[in-house]
This record gives sequence, structure tokens and C-alpha cells, in this order.
Amino acid sequence: MPQLGETIAEGTIGRWLKQVGDAVEMDEPLVEIITDKVNAEVPSPVAGIMGAILVDEGVTVDVGTEIAAVDEAGREGVSSIASRTDERATVQPVASPPTPRDRVAASAPFSPLVKRLARENGVDLDEIVGSGTGGRVAKADILAFVQRRDQAATDEPAEQQASDVREVPISPSHRAMAQRMATSASTIPHAWLLMEVDATNLVQRRASEQRAFQSEHGFELTYMPLVAKAVIEALCEHPAANSRWAGDRLLQQSSVHLSIAVATEHGLMVPVIHSAESLGVTDLASAIRSVVQKARAGRLDVNDIQGGTFTLNNTGALGSIASQPIINHPQAAILNMEAIVRRPVVVNEDAIAVRSMMNLCLSFDHRVMDGQQAAGFLQAIKQKIESSAPGRPLE
Repeated sequence: MPQLGETIAEGTIGRWLKQVGDAVEMDEPLVEIITDKVNAEVPSPVAGIMGAILVDEGVTVDVGTEIAAVDEAGREGVSSIASRTDERATVQPVASPPTPRDRVAASAPFSPLVKRLARENGVDLDEIVGSGTGGRVAKADILAFVQRRDQAATDEPAEQQASDVREVPISPSHRAMAQRMATSASTIPHAWLLMEVDATNLVQRRASEQRAFQSEHGFELTYMPLVAKAVIEALCEHPAANSRWAGDRLLQQSSVHLSIAVATEHGLMVPVIHSAESLGVTDLASAIRSVVQKARAGRLDVNDIQGGTFTLNNTGALGSIASQPIINHPQAAILNMEAIVRRPVVVNEDAIAVRSMMNLCLSFDHRVMDGQQAAGFLQAIKQKIESSAPGRPLE
């Protein structure tokens, strides 16, 4: 199982693209791997013949686990690999499930992922018999234990159960995303701010540029790159929002690697626009369109999802006017841009005018930023959006 991201500890076999006996070229797609961040086709590191598949589709394993064997010697070696695989499966006797004491004696330590899952779900690891080698406890063992425990707590006699309830299977990517959100919510002390922004000038600027932009570039100019530009400039002025907590210190990024939240049929994806501070509005519009299309087509690669430092989410596209996002761990903050709504507001002391108003909703890591820093960061974005005006260049 390859390392598909700096914070990814495991992956799920989505689909094998080669079967035993198939010829494999170097760098030819071998298997589709699903993680909470990306679905990636993993290329073969060698050329040869697919000799054995060691992990079935739908199974989740830790990074570094052997998942397949490719015979570089050619077809002559396939039978030997297959026989070794069969021998390993059939010759070894079936042992009794090891006890917790056996696991300790066998020096099978718990992985950081397993320890974290046990802690988050209130599980005593000594109560679980692992299914791995030497009694090693895997993620699947924890999840199965929690499911059995929760089911036992909620089970009712058959006659009392609702007849209209049905079980809906959870996909590997959905399960991984859910676990990641639970980790963020349980390990990061979230704080939240909402700030109202007068987006009238922004609306007028987009309207004045729309026709020429569409004609020149072949796609629509949305509010997203205009707001993203303001966010990126504010991040450069307020680097605390572009940092992350590292236990005994803060790690502050000099470049803005902007993560864009994208809803897809496979679940939530968060591709990254690297060094976004070097891009103008036009280039940002192209970059955002590109990563959104790749995410929805399931074509994101490892580079597309690594290294994000701050996340921007356009919940306003769904009609939301206020929301509280969960931080994209291990980042320090996430911003939701809400729907732009025309409504009457007080201007110029006692005058009332109809303006295009938008809420900005910021969730932030209170270990990294305090309320004053977070408010200052939001205020900078607000000022940049409100000072936007028709005629300003998009470059």
C-alpha cells in the first residue's frame, strides 16, 4: 500500500486493474486505491506478470502492507509465485485466536491509527482479539467491535423494530471521510466566527467582466476566484491562519497552498492549488475549474491533494447563508463563503439601501489563533471584498 499523502495512514483497495497472469508494464495503472482524500490509480513500479493479489477489493490496510506481487521474470515465474501464495494459505495450520497476553508476548504493538481509533471510540484494546499476524489489531477489528457494541446497546425485540428501517452500506471513501471529520472535531478545539460583508461591489465587478471573460476563456467567471484572491492576500498578511499546530510549536507556511472543498458523487474531495499567492484572478479561476473537474471525474492524483494549508468552501452555491465548517485537519482554519443575498441595510448613517450581502463563516483552531487574530483575518478579507470595484484588472 503506497503512501498517497503526508497525513494518510491507510488505503482501501477500490478495484484491481490487473488480474493474476496479466502482463504489466512499468508505470501502467495496477490498482485503484481509495482514501479519505483521493481515489488514485497506482502505477506498477516494475514490468512483468501479475503473480498474486494479496488484498481483496474493499479491504482497508495500513500504508506499507503488501497488496500484490508482480513477477519481473515473466510468465515462467507466475506459477512459482502462485504456488508460494497457495502454500502460504494452505500449509500453515489454523491457530486459535491469540489472547491479549499472546499479543504482547508476540511483540505485536498497536499502530498509532489503532490507538487513536480506540481512544476516540472508548475501546479497551485488551478486549479485542486482532485478526492480523500474531494477533495484531487492525482498524477493521476496532470498527467491527464498535459496531457490535453499539448494535448490542440498541437492539430491540424483533416485534418492536420499525419495519421501514433499512441498512445503507457505507463506501470506503465515505467511511474514511467520516473518520477524518471525527478526528478533526475531537482533536482540534474549534472556535467559530461569522462576519457580514457588503458584496455589492464584488457583484458589480463580476457582472462587468462576465461577457469578456466568457468570450476569452470559454467558461464562466464565478465569485469563487474573486473571493479566493481576497482570502489569499489576507493569508499573506495574517500568517497565523496559514499555520498548523505541531504540539510544542507552530508551523507557519510562507506560501499559500489553497485547498478547495468539492462535493462529488464519491464524497467530499479537497484538492489543493499550490503557491496560490502567485496567481491572479484569471489564473485562479482556471486552477479552481481544473481541480473541480478532476475531483468530480475521479482523476485527482497524489500531488493534487497534498500540502494544503487553508481550506475555502463555497457553501453559498447550495443556498446556505450561515454554517459552521469542520477544520480540514491538520490545517488551522477553514472559511465558508455563503450565499450572496440582496436585502435592505442601513447605509450612510440613517439611509436604507438594497445591497448584496454575504456572510463569511470561519472555523479556526483556538490553539493556533485567538479571537482577535481570527477577527483581524476576517476583517482583512471583508475590506478587500468591499473595496472590489468594476474596472480592476483580473490579472
